[in-house]
Amino acid sequence: MSKEFDIVIHGATGFTGRLVAEYMMARYPNGTNAEGIRWAMGGRSAEKLAAVRDEIGAPKDTPLVVTDTANPASLQQLMTRTRLVLTTVGPYQLYGNEMVAACAVSGVDYVDLCGEPAWMRHMIDAHEAQAKASGARIVFSCGFDSVPFDMGVFMLQSEFKTKFGHAAPRIRGRVRKMKGTFSGGTAASLKATMAAAGSDPTVLDLLRNPFSLTPGFTGPKQPSGGKPMIDEALGADMWVAPFVMAAINTRNIHRSNFLLNHTYGQDFVYDEMMITGPGEKGQAIANHVANDKSLGGEGGPKPGEGPSKEERETGFYDVLFLAEDAQGNKAKVSVKGDKDPGYGSTSKMIAECAVCLLTQSAETTGGIWTPAPALGKDIITRLQANAGLTFAVE
Repeated sequence: MSKEFDIVIHGATGFTGRLVAEYMMARYPNGTNAEGIRWAMGGRSAEKLAAVRDEIGAPKDTPLVVTDTANPASLQQLMTRTRLVLTTVGPYQLYGNEMVAACAVSGVDYVDLCGEPAWMRHMIDAHEAQAKASGARIVFSCGFDSVPFDMGVFMLQSEFKTKFGHAAPRIRGRVRKMKGTFSGGTAASLKATMAAAGSDPTVLDLLRNPFSLTPGFTGPKQPSGGKPMIDEALGADMWVAPFVMAAINTRNIHRSNFLLNHTYGQDFVYDEMMITGPGEKGQAIANHVANDKSLGGEGGPKPGEGPSKEERETGFYDVLFLAEDAQGNKAKVSVKGDKDPGYGSTSKMIAECAVCLLTQSAETTGGIWTPAPALGKDIITRLQANAGLTFAVE
């Protein structure tokens, strides 16, 4: 049965959802794009949707869909109208449960921007069997967390196998440069996660476990990444600091390995840090980064708030991935983005993940996925062609 829409952007009146709609309007104009993608803006208020449609200069005939997850009838109607839900409405542990459940039951595909590992594990336990049965492809973490990192490791492992005939047992993710703000949604998700951990000890256990997203599998001990240190892999005097997204990215990468039947190896070790530079200055910056708690603080960004267009346009990121094995074989891959990570780049990444899932991922079966095993090398090609990302062997 043909459905009315291919994609409904749930949360199109929010800051990030609006950016997704702007991107879709430019890259995939309704009715005229090469892929034939039909998309609609979704949100709780028809009036707000119409206002945002007009503000972003979208055509008057852009479809608007009232999507209220608190209303079971509204949610069920959404399931009958679209092939995929792209949701930017977080924190997902507060606003995502009903949507994931509905998609899993109805066989509707789903992509989000989730960086909440404990909630993701709860969704895997509650809904993965149903998603497999219905054919729903549910893909978490399709923004800055964790596409550049998940796909960077995926590409580097492919490169390492081509060069040396086997996977790399050890990869380091190192953020070389980054300019931009984390989203209000990321800050809200962190606060919600901390609140959940305070009231439920099992949440804290999941947050501490690097294999929290690989049910039934526990791999080798992983580096904690919690303290500034000199990273010998970068040089005798090069300092690195904890990276705020490591808690979600590392877990997603281990889940990707798990879903790829441990193609990276069952002994795979991965960590992420931020490079702060050499010597005393590098050490001082590393200590400052380690002590910065602003993301979860009261002065941080609020959901729905975000940087100006100029700030988004002038943002960027550059992440280096280094692989090695016991024989001393080494390889490097870099992933760079040309917009600020939390908004400008993220809104393009999730849109491309949605289109890739619908148009190029027919072999991906129902279940709960991370980007690499769900989308493979096709998403790397799309991101380089359309979304301002660069993947390079160094």
